[in-house]
Amino acid sequence: MAATTELISALLLFLLICSSDISSGEKTRRPEPCKRLVLYFHDILYNGKNAQNATSAIVASPAWGDKTTLAAPNRFGDVVVFDDPLTLDNNFRSAPVGRAQGFYLYDKKEILTAWFGFSFVFNSTRLKGAINFAGADDIMKNTRDLSVVGGTGDFFMTRGLATLTTDAFEDDRYFRLRVDVKLYECF
Repeated sequence: MAATTELISALLLFLLICSSDISSGEKTRRPEPCKRLVLYFHDILYNGKNAQNATSAIVASPAWGDKTTLAAPNRFGDVVVFDDPLTLDNNFRSAPVGRAQGFYLYDKKEILTAWFGFSFVFNSTRLKGAINFAGADDIMKNTRDLSVVGGTGDFFMTRGLATLTTDAFEDDRYFRLRVDVKLYECF
């Protein structure tokens, strides 16, 4: 009987110690990124008149849409491909350090959201290779995260997180995204 009481007391003490660690309120800390980049990409949508300046174009649209105007409501069904300049600051006229190349598709009728699949492609003396991204973009939020799903060159097999912030927009013609890239697997 005494041994049983001691065993129960020991188990209760063990559970108390374990639960105090869990309930201490400390969040699990993320590791520090092995590489971090902040870049801007500038998207100018083709509108039927700006072929010289356009960096993106609607390549598919719903039956009620067209290829020069984003569909209503909420652009649902439009698929846009892009080849946008990447800069180190938010000035469109700054020298590009690479290109943001890929597509986004508007995937919800009720609210403005998109799904992205793209790469940052670098070919300079400073950076070579590509970083690949994929994920949902809830455009109405101030910040949103996309997954870094791989890379090549200086970014071989990298993984991480890209936090998008809409830095500027002008109707459906132009937007600029600030992309804070935090890489957690670097080789």
